[in-house]
Amino acid sequence: MAQNSDGAQVSQETLGRPGPPCAMVIFGAGGDLTKRKLFPALYNLAKGKLLPQEFAIVGVSREQFSSDEFRQRTSQEIRQYLTGDVEQDSWDQFVKRLYYIPGDFKDPELYKKLGETLGQVEKEQNTHGNCLFYLATSPTFFPIVVKLLGAAKLTEEQNGKWKRVVIEKPFGHDLESAVSLNHEIGQVLREDQIYRIDHYLGKETVQNILAFRFANGIFEPVWNRRYVDHVQVTVAEELGVEMRGDYYENAGALRDMVPNHIFQLITLTAMEPPISFEAQAVHDEQTKILRAIQPLNPERVLDHAVRGQYAEGEMDGKRVPGYRSEANVNPASSTETFVALALNIDNWRWAGVPFYLRTGKRLATRSTEIVIRFRRPPFVLFRKTSVEKIAPNELVINIQPNEGISLSFEAKIPGPMVRLGAVNMDFQYSDYFGSRPSTGYETLLYDCMMGDPTLFQRADMVEASWTIVQPILDLWKALPPRDFPNYPAGSWGPEQSLELLRREGREWHDSTKKLTSLKEAAEGMSVLGTKA
Repeated sequence: MAQNSDGAQVSQETLGRPGPPCAMVIFGAGGDLTKRKLFPALYNLAKGKLLPQEFAIVGVSREQFSSDEFRQRTSQEIRQYLTGDVEQDSWDQFVKRLYYIPGDFKDPELYKKLGETLGQVEKEQNTHGNCLFYLATSPTFFPIVVKLLGAAKLTEEQNGKWKRVVIEKPFGHDLESAVSLNHEIGQVLREDQIYRIDHYLGKETVQNILAFRFANGIFEPVWNRRYVDHVQVTVAEELGVEMRGDYYENAGALRDMVPNHIFQLITLTAMEPPISFEAQAVHDEQTKILRAIQPLNPERVLDHAVRGQYAEGEMDGKRVPGYRSEANVNPASSTETFVALALNIDNWRWAGVPFYLRTGKRLATRSTEIVIRFRRPPFVLFRKTSVEKIAPNELVINIQPNEGISLSFEAKIPGPMVRLGAVNMDFQYSDYFGSRPSTGYETLLYDCMMGDPTLFQRADMVEASWTIVQPILDLWKALPPRDFPNYPAGSWGPEQSLELLRREGREWHDSTKKLTSLKEAAEGMSVLGTKA
């Protein structure tokens, strides 16, 4: 998001204004993230006229390529990973901006060569000395690269030239390491030079949460403990760990998803209205929510945190292996591939409203959604009808795979009897605004160039997130699981996850089941005629 002359946030596509002249240095340019996400996103920005003409990319990696070889390799890979078509003329203009330097990230000589190359790029592409360093590397290299960039004086800002560093997740693996990493990079960079990226925040539906809440007078008045029974956040994946066994063995589902993706969704859903969309104002409100989440003591971890690991099972008619049979995974691994938590936000808006979250691999379907389940109305009016109970209204914000919002409510099924059926009002982004090629990184990369950190994590947000997660990590380390694997591939996770809600008289929203019209409700009377 950018700002107009009055400081108000406005759409870049409305402005049609390209970013400022700059060079982008990608450490880890030979890796999967670069070819699958970064280059397609940058090309989409170029195609949309949101990259400046004075722009260049310098790839840095261990592989021994020349710049010409790097251009050829990238030209072959882009067709595999770009969701739209490659327009040859625009790609030819794009690929001319690519440069490459091979080297060891720990070698100070690499950074000397990088400085020389950036000087060359500035002359050839007129990048004005502005530079965006993107760390698409293993987390072990984050402090090393930042320290050596600083030693080579490549992060110094002089004469109006800006230097920014983008750091991928995970930002630390526990509270202590996150605090340490913040301290180490803070020795080299100011906070406003650091962009801790979370690609989930590049999704339109995530960005739309604030607009949906605060631009519509019918929702914000009921967005509180008086009307909301509970909130659910689900990030479900059908895939297993694929070839990421090495990484996942050291991370697990809790570290991989909760302190970043899921807490970002929770803060945007639960935060108070900021005074503006300026980054500091938004981050202040998000941080307040993180600090209001009650950390779980050891006793509550046992009751309010569930972990699981997938066993072999059947998905789409095919047998798939269990986690312990995946490549680069310990055959006796105790790493969790599923997490469910029940958390409470102790503030005036949300006191007494549980926030349930779950995430896992090899689940029944791929779905990322936020469910706001409202309180049930009084039943007295329907006591002498065939209605057995009234279903609560639900507002579902679908983030992937189909971005949209749906509201479910009860309506009378046509006929002489008073019978209720659940119906949905659905909004799909593609239906109203059309679909466009996107990786989820376009907006984030553009914001980095524009110097807008609104969709990125601040240092105190990172540490507050790990503060919540740390007691769970500690207890799970002290008490290894005895029942792994405890859910079959293709299910919705372990039974304990279902029990987490059942004991409070609640249930998880099932995204595989949806009733969309009164006609369907009437046709399904035998099943749903008295549905709650």
